[in-house]
Amino acid sequence: MPISPTEFLKKYGFDEEDEGQDHSLRHNAIEHAKHLKRPHAGTPHDWEDWERYKEEHPDEVEDDDKSDNN
Repeated sequence: MPISPTEFLKKYGFDEEDEGQDHSLRHNAIEHAKHLKRPHAGTPHDWEDWERYKEEHPDEVEDDDKSDNN
């Protein structure tokens, strides 16, 4: 019977609570969603969606115009 990754970590003493910082894909995705920034690549449709989102939700997007090197 397969064991889940969480059960494996607990069984062998690698509890997530003991770790300093979570670098899981789930954690990284949540952090990315919390701190929205300009995409680095994408289709023209992605960029149109990004511009529309910036206009509709200006307070939810981190200002990166200052660090833009274009």
